[in-house]
Amino acid sequence: MASLLYRLGNFSARRAWFVVLAWVIILAAAGGAALTAGGKFTSSMSINGVPSQVVIEQLKKSFPAASRGSGQVIFQKADGSKLNTDDRAAITAALEGVLTLDGVSDIINPFTVEEEINSQRADVADSWKKITDGEKAIADGKVEIASNKTKLSDGIKKLDAAEAKLKTQSAQLEAGIAQAQAAGAPQAQVDALIAQRAQIAGGFAEIIKQRAAIVAGQDKLVEAEAKLVSSADDLVTGKADLELADQLLKVSKNFGTVSNDGSVALATVQFDKPGAELEEPTKMAVVDFLKEGNIPGVNIEFSQDLLRSVEGILGVGEIVGLVIAAIVLFIMLGTFIGAGLPLILAVIGVGVSGAVTFALSSVIEMSSTTPVLGVMLGLAVGIDYALFILNRHRRQLKAGVELRESIALATGTSGNAVLFAGITVIIALAALNLTGIDFVGLMGSMGSLSIAVSVAIAITGTPAILSLVGNRILSKKERSAVAEGTHFQENAEPKNAGKPVWANKHPWIALLTVVAVLGIAAIPASSMRLGLPDGSAEERESSAFKAYTITSEAFGPGFNAQIPAVLTLENAVSEDDKLALQAKVATELFELENVAAVVPAAISDDKKTLLFQVVPSVDPSSEETETLVYDIRALGEKFEAEQVGELGVTGITATNIDISKKIADVLPLYLGTVLLLSMLLLILVFRSILIPLIAAGGFLLTIFATFGSVVAVYQWGWLADWFGVTTPGPVLSFLPIFLIGILFGLAMDYQLFLVSGMREAYSHGKDTNASVNYGIRLSRAVVVAAALIMITVFGGFAFSHLTMIRPMGFGLAVGVLADAFLVRMLLVPAAMTIFGKATWWIPKWLDRILPDVDVEGTKLEGKQLH
Repeated sequence: MASLLYRLGNFSARRAWFVVLAWVIILAAAGGAALTAGGKFTSSMSINGVPSQVVIEQLKKSFPAASRGSGQVIFQKADGSKLNTDDRAAITAALEGVLTLDGVSDIINPFTVEEEINSQRADVADSWKKITDGEKAIADGKVEIASNKTKLSDGIKKLDAAEAKLKTQSAQLEAGIAQAQAAGAPQAQVDALIAQRAQIAGGFAEIIKQRAAIVAGQDKLVEAEAKLVSSADDLVTGKADLELADQLLKVSKNFGTVSNDGSVALATVQFDKPGAELEEPTKMAVVDFLKEGNIPGVNIEFSQDLLRSVEGILGVGEIVGLVIAAIVLFIMLGTFIGAGLPLILAVIGVGVSGAVTFALSSVIEMSSTTPVLGVMLGLAVGIDYALFILNRHRRQLKAGVELRESIALATGTSGNAVLFAGITVIIALAALNLTGIDFVGLMGSMGSLSIAVSVAIAITGTPAILSLVGNRILSKKERSAVAEGTHFQENAEPKNAGKPVWANKHPWIALLTVVAVLGIAAIPASSMRLGLPDGSAEERESSAFKAYTITSEAFGPGFNAQIPAVLTLENAVSEDDKLALQAKVATELFELENVAAVVPAAISDDKKTLLFQVVPSVDPSSEETETLVYDIRALGEKFEAEQVGELGVTGITATNIDISKKIADVLPLYLGTVLLLSMLLLILVFRSILIPLIAAGGFLLTIFATFGSVVAVYQWGWLADWFGVTTPGPVLSFLPIFLIGILFGLAMDYQLFLVSGMREAYSHGKDTNASVNYGIRLSRAVVVAAALIMITVFGGFAFSHLTMIRPMGFGLAVGVLADAFLVRMLLVPAAMTIFGKATWWIPKWLDRILPDVDVEGTKLEGKQLH
C-alpha cells in the first residue's frame, strides 16, 4: 500500500492542476446534486420496533388522524393583561390562515377548546341541577300520590259506610211499608213511604258514581306512580352517566388551553404526517406565517418541535474554533501557506461530503443532526490528516530531500498511516449500524463518508497543493538553511533523542497520576441518564426556551410533555358503554403518580381505538416522567389481564425514552466490539500483546472520563454558565455511542502515529526505554498540534447555536484532550517503560501468521532514500 500511495503522491505532484481541477469539479458536481435533488431532513428521531413506534405504526392503520405530528404555538399578551376580544379574533384569524398551508391538517384553536370545556362544565352543572330538581319533583309526586291514595281510600270507606247506612234505611223503609200496608194505613201514607224508595235508590246511584270516580282516580294514581318509577329509573341512569361525566371533568380539571389569568393561549398545529416523517420546510412555513402575522400587543413563541433545524451549520463558536486551529497551524508551521493549506483542504472535503449527504437526504430519511456530525468530523480529521502529510514533507525538505520525491515519499509514508487511521475511524463509525438503530447507523455511515472524503483529499489534494506551493511551504529562514545544507544533520533524528521524556523517566508517577485523574473524572458517569433535550435546554433568548418557560408557568411543566395513551379494543365499544370505558381508563391513568390531567382526546371511526392525552405534573426530562411512561405501560398489562383492551404509549416523550433505553442497552455490546477491534488492529500493526491491552485500557479510561465530564456539565450543571447550559438534564441519548465510535478512531490515530515511531526504533535495535523516548520525541509535536486542532474544532461546536450539538462537541474535545495528552503521551509510554522488553512480546506462531503491515512506510522510506 505504501508503494501505491507513493506513486499516487508522485502522480498528484506531477499533475497538480489536474488533481486540483478534479476536486473542484467533484465539489461543483456534489453541490449541484445537493441543489437539484430536493434534499430534506427530519428533526424527529424514531427507532423501528420500540414500543412507542409500534403504537404509531398501529395508529397509521387504525386511526391515521391520531398518528399525526404536531407542534404548539404560544400566544402571550405582551403586557401580561388578559387577551381581549380583538386579540382573540386576530389569533383565530391567524390560525385559520395556518390551516391553509401545505402539510397542515388541523388547528386546535385554544379559544374554541376553552368554550367547549366551559360549555361541558356548564352542561354538567345544569344537568346536575335538573337531576336534583327531578329527584325533588319525584319525591313530591310520591308524597302527593300517597296523599291522594289516602284520600281515595278514605272516600271508599265513607262510601262503604254510606252504602251500609242506605241499606239499613232501605230495609227499615221496606219494613215500614209492609207494616203500613198490613195495618191498612191510608194509601197516602203508604205512597209517601214508597216515594222514599226513589231517594234511597238515588243515594245508591250516587254511591256507585262516586265509587267509579274513586276507581278512576286510583287508576290515574297507578299511572302516575308508574311514570314516577320510570322517571326515577331515567334519573338513576342519567345520574350514573352524569357521575361518569363528572369523573371525566375531575381528571381533566387541570387541563386548559387558556391560562387562568387569560393572558396566555396555547394552540396546537396538527400536520398530515407522523412527527418522524415531517419535513423542516413544512414546520418552518407555519413559523414564518405566524411571525409575519405580527399581532399587535401579542408575543408569539413556538415549541421546540416546530423550530428544531440545522439552518446555519457553522455558527460563531465553530468559526472561532477554526480560527484558533489556524493559529495553532501557523505557530507550528511558521507560514501562512502552511497554516491555510490544511484548512482549505478540510473545507473542500466537508463541502463535498456535506453536499453528497444533503443530496442523499432526498432518497434516504435523515435526522437534522446527520450533516452536523459530518461537518464536525470532516473539519477536525481533514485538517489533521493533511497536517500529518504536510509535516512529514516539511521534515524531509529540511533534511534535503528533493521536492517531488519528498511529496511522493510523504504520501507513501504518512499518507499510508493516514489511510490506515482513516479506515479505522470509518470502521468504527460504520459499526454503528450494528446497533440496530436506524438513525444512529445512518449518522455513522454519513460520518464515514466524511472521513473517506477527508482521507481521499488528504492523499491526493495535499500532494497536488504542495507541488504548486513548492518550497514556500517552508519559512524563509528554513529555506535558507536548506539551501546552505545546515538542516540535514539537524533533522536526521528527533531533537534531544537521547534524553528521556517525563513519562519515561517517572513511569509509575505518570501511570498512577493519569489513572487517578481520569478515574476521578469518570465518577459522575455512574449517574448518567440518557434523553433528548427539550425546550428548556435551548438558548434563553430562543423562542423554544421562551415557549417552554411560558407554558410551564401558565399551565404547568407537563404541558411541554403531553403523553398520548392509546387504548386498542378487540371489538367496537357501544355508544352506551363508551362513556363508562373512557371514565374508567382516564381515572386509572389519573391515579398514577405525577399525573396532572387526563383528557379523552378522540375515538376512531370504527370505535376500536381510543386516544387519551396524559399531562404529567413534572418536567419532560425528569426521572418522574420516565417512570410515568413505564407506569402507563404497566397499567396496560393490567388492562390486558382484565380484558379491557391493549394500552400503549406514544408521542415525543415516550419515543425519546424508548430511544434512550435502546441505546443504553446496546452501549456495552458496541463498546466491547470496539475494544476487540482495537486490540486486533494493534496486534496486527505492532506485533505485540501488551500494547493492545495498554491501549484498550487507556481508551476505557478516556471514554469513562469523557462520560463523567459530560454528565458533570450537562446533567449536574457544573460550569453551566461557561458552556451555555440553561437547564441541566439527561445526556443526549445517542452521544455516548458516538463518543465511543469517534474517540476510538481518533485514539487509534494517535496510537499509530506515536507508537509506530517506537516500533521503528525498537526494530532498529534500540531498547524499550530508548525506543519509547525516540517515538515520543519523533511524533510529539505533530500529535500535539493535531490534538490541539481537534480540541479547538470540536470545542467550537461545544458553543454551537444548536443545543443538540453542544454536548457532542464538548465530549469530543474533552475526549481528545484526555486521550492525546494523558493516555497516549503519558500512560502508554509509562506502561511500556514499566513492562520493558515484555511490551513487544508476541507468540511466535501468531507472529508468523500475521501479515506484515508497514503502517508508517518504513520500508518504502528506506528503499527510496537509499
